[in-house]
Amino acid sequence: MRSFVPNGLARAAVRFKPASFAGTFVALMMSALIVSACGILLETGVRASVPPERYAKAPVVAAADQYARFVTGSGDSRSESADPLPDTARVDAALADKVARVHGVEAAVPDFTFPVRQGDGMLTGHGWGSHAFTGAVLTSGVAPRAGEVVLAASAEGAAVGDTVTLETAIGRADFRVSGLAKAGSGDTAEGGIAWFADARSPALAGHPGKADAIAVLAEDGTDADVLAAGVKKALAGSDAEAHTGDGRGAVEDRGLGYAKEMLTGLGGSFGGIAATVAVFTASGTVALSVAQRAREFALLRAVGATPRQIRRAVAAEAVLVAPLAGLVGCLPGVGLAHWWFGQLKDRGAIPDAVELHISWIPLVVAVGTGLLTALVAGWAAGRRPSKIKPGQALAEASVERLRPGVIRILLGLGALVGGGFLTVVAARSAGDDAANAALGVVMLFMLAVALLGPLVARLCAALFGIALSAGDASASLAAANSRTNARRSASAITPIVLAMAFASTLVFMHTSESHVAAQQLRGGVTADHVVTDPAGLPIDAAARAARTPGVDAAVGLLETQVLVPVGSGGDRWLQGSTTQGISGSGEELAKVQDLDVRGGSLDRIGKGRIAIDKTLATSAKVGVGDKLALYLPDGTRTDPEVVAVYGRGLGLSAVTMDRASLAPHVTSPFDSTLLIRGGNAKALAPLGEVTDASGYAVEQNTDRELNAWANYTMAAVLGGFAAVAAANTLVMTVLDRRRELGTLRLIGSTRRQIMRMLRWEGLLVALAGIALGTAIAAATLIPMMRGLTGEEPYVPPLGYAAFAGGAVALGLVAVTLPARAALRR
Repeated sequence: MRSFVPNGLARAAVRFKPASFAGTFVALMMSALIVSACGILLETGVRASVPPERYAKAPVVAAADQYARFVTGSGDSRSESADPLPDTARVDAALADKVARVHGVEAAVPDFTFPVRQGDGMLTGHGWGSHAFTGAVLTSGVAPRAGEVVLAASAEGAAVGDTVTLETAIGRADFRVSGLAKAGSGDTAEGGIAWFADARSPALAGHPGKADAIAVLAEDGTDADVLAAGVKKALAGSDAEAHTGDGRGAVEDRGLGYAKEMLTGLGGSFGGIAATVAVFTASGTVALSVAQRAREFALLRAVGATPRQIRRAVAAEAVLVAPLAGLVGCLPGVGLAHWWFGQLKDRGAIPDAVELHISWIPLVVAVGTGLLTALVAGWAAGRRPSKIKPGQALAEASVERLRPGVIRILLGLGALVGGGFLTVVAARSAGDDAANAALGVVMLFMLAVALLGPLVARLCAALFGIALSAGDASASLAAANSRTNARRSASAITPIVLAMAFASTLVFMHTSESHVAAQQLRGGVTADHVVTDPAGLPIDAAARAARTPGVDAAVGLLETQVLVPVGSGGDRWLQGSTTQGISGSGEELAKVQDLDVRGGSLDRIGKGRIAIDKTLATSAKVGVGDKLALYLPDGTRTDPEVVAVYGRGLGLSAVTMDRASLAPHVTSPFDSTLLIRGGNAKALAPLGEVTDASGYAVEQNTDRELNAWANYTMAAVLGGFAAVAAANTLVMTVLDRRRELGTLRLIGSTRRQIMRMLRWEGLLVALAGIALGTAIAAATLIPMMRGLTGEEPYVPPLGYAAFAGGAVALGLVAVTLPARAALRR
């Protein structure tokens, strides 16, 4: 530990030459910013919970597991993944009788929640028994029986004895208003509420014999833990679990599962990449700072400093700078996490009740990571100047080494070969397999650029130098400087490569997918009219449309998701796939939707038979005639036969099945879209909002653009960090050249000539970074997009020009400003 205690040499270096450490401070500060922000999101995802509202008065709630459990491998290689279900998994309502017999249970109430249409409005339906734990009370009338309903007392125009027409999963029917009630504290649904007889609620919800959950009420004096243990024992052998505490909140708010998955994905997967890039860049800056003081270390060796003293000085400098930089970086890191979390909550991706969790753990990790990075990078950079003989140290401090070390070259070549191998693997894969392989491509190529940086910089300088040699003296001198000082150029090129590669990959991945999806959507919807309603269309919308004069075909779409196992061998996982349940036959569907069938026939779609997109078929390794194992929205496992494979699943839906097989497994029984061939818009207007195919395509593309926010934000975080790192490195290299710039002035060069030379150098660095970053992004995107969409990447010219222009502007500004300051002295 004494090696890390700041000695007089380290303190003097920081005190009298603060500019030498400013760049290191900024790099470590930015590293702490990224690591702390992602760590906070990760910890929030792990700890996220919501307090119960609907079930606040029920100490125990019995509910089904809301995750699909997927097991791969066996023995020591066995692993289990848990993915949130697209819809609610339900329990057997008869379990309530079994739970009610547990000692200490006052009542076990099956709970039902389902949408109900009343004219053009929507109500939330419940069983009347839920009043026992929500606090709803009758203000007039009596509890409902079969064929009756209790409406909220706030409902306009409602009176006991009236008859109202309501639409539920079993169709449109008249109900007598048996009473009016005041909603309780547990009735959290927005809008109107309708309470039905408990015996009829499962059928009205479309799930006969099933309940969303069972609320368990305790007798006075019963301990909640004892009660939970008894309920758990009573549920043994069933698919239900007992929940207490905030676990009850997770049952009533299904959005929590998706929020936890997204936050842990951002903080873990993306955070891991971002942290790697941050540490990687910071270590390069630390190494550059140490390398810039090679002359000082050489002089110290010449006057008798031992290798141990040199290494101790470098380590002590890291101890002086890194902790303070880390602490300063954590402050904006907390701010970034707050902003990111708030944006996700505003967009509905995170339940309002979830709070950002900030503890000391991610902050300590961020500071510790920065300190460790500084120590390791400083040790690696100072290892050679501390070991070589004093005379050799002075010689090497005057002339840059021509090539990196052998080990560094071998590692760089290994990364280059590995990146090329994964490029081939990605090109031969499909779906998420291609995307996963492509991620390795960008990381390995970036590692290769960093390790082989001096060689790459020298090659780029030689190539661009051919063009610069035709210019004036300033351009020629810039080319010569870049070739001779390749290490210096490489330290500036690498962050620009990072910015271009990651920003281009994240942004153009989305533009490519959106471009293909928009094309498929425009080509796939052949209906003359598209009817939509955000709350869901009338239950008989398709039948009513079919009876409209002039209508040739009307097909309703019930849209949701299913989970499909994809991958191969032990590397398999569940992939969420968009799904449409069609109300008509495959023949009718073909009149309003062109799925671009590649094999089989849509005519065979029916019970136990589905059609799927070609990309999903490749990922799941199935074809026409094969069985495809999948999880329906509520977690029910099934293995239908694939009867058709089509090519427009990205723009439309990846899975197409009959509505009758899908409806019992979703909460809302109302179609979201109705495709119609023939007829006129005016006659169809009573069903919902009517538009044509092109208008519908515009609406769907708008939804996709909203989903792009996450990709753009990640690109901004990574690209912004890399841009700051690039500017920081360029400033460091210019300020370190005061002696060189002063010498040029002494031999007669004007300020204008020197500034022109530096601008040429900045332009060379920017162009080299753009070229390499573009090459890495292309090597990543081409196989990825071919696997995901079957098409080449779509790169908007203005978008790419903005990235390239930004890199050039960054290079020029980061060189010009410090150069002006240096030349004034």
